[in-house]
Amino acid sequence: MKTADLHFDYEIVEDMLKAFLLNEIQKFGFRSVVIGLSGGIDSAVVCELAARAFGPRQVLALLMPYRSSSPESLEHAGLMVSRLGIESQTIDISPAVDAFISTVPEHEKLRRGNIMARTRMIYLYDLSARERSLVIGTSNKTELLLGYGTLFGDMASAVNPVGDLYKTQLQGLARHLGIPEPLIAKAPSADLWEGQSDEADLGFSYEAVDHLLYMMLEKRMDRQAILSEGIDHAFHDRVRAMVVRNQYKRMMPVIAKISSRTPGIDFRYARDWQEKING
Repeated sequence: MKTADLHFDYEIVEDMLKAFLLNEIQKFGFRSVVIGLSGGIDSAVVCELAARAFGPRQVLALLMPYRSSSPESLEHAGLMVSRLGIESQTIDISPAVDAFISTVPEHEKLRRGNIMARTRMIYLYDLSARERSLVIGTSNKTELLLGYGTLFGDMASAVNPVGDLYKTQLQGLARHLGIPEPLIAKAPSADLWEGQSDEADLGFSYEAVDHLLYMMLEKRMDRQAILSEGIDHAFHDRVRAMVVRNQYKRMMPVIAKISSRTPGIDFRYARDWQEKING
């Protein structure tokens, strides 16, 4: 499969995502957004899109370092704040996180990382309530499919403009938008502990898994067809298992259906009601 199969016309994608943000945020009566700016490429792209869609004054970025966070992450987040001219706040999450993890053994890095991610979201949603702004998400398609994220942590948001972009596509969009090269070139990391790396955690590269996921989802190729393309069977089976196992992370909480109209099942969004509210 050619690398070009994963590429878009990013000028069109930019226009689509800006229109998406404006429509989804404003139809609920909001005019501004808040975003957790980590210093990574995903949040940088979303922040750039939001600033272009709403204007810099309607975007508030929250920088939330922990004491073991990489200084480079804070520096790169600062690059985006300066580049866009948006308002930002910095909150050291160390005291709040430490209150939770004091009873969690040091070797349980996943539990500690989840606590850190959820603590950041507490601060972000509190800021959202204070500013009457909506939280926009930064989880890309690769992460969502693999379940590589913390439920009600970094995966939480009101609106996510990049959830249908694979990581490698998001890198292409970043270059189109002119995101500073240091953010694009560095190894992807959630920065949950010192030296943490996405690809080291996963055990494979984003480029390799994106090609596999593309064959599975977009081309709807079965196992035999994918293996005939030279994909290792163990790699295929492991990735497929991750996608299946983490379906619960991609869903709203499942509600037991008892009545004739159940939220999320057959009562999704009453657009006529919204028109009356706005009218």
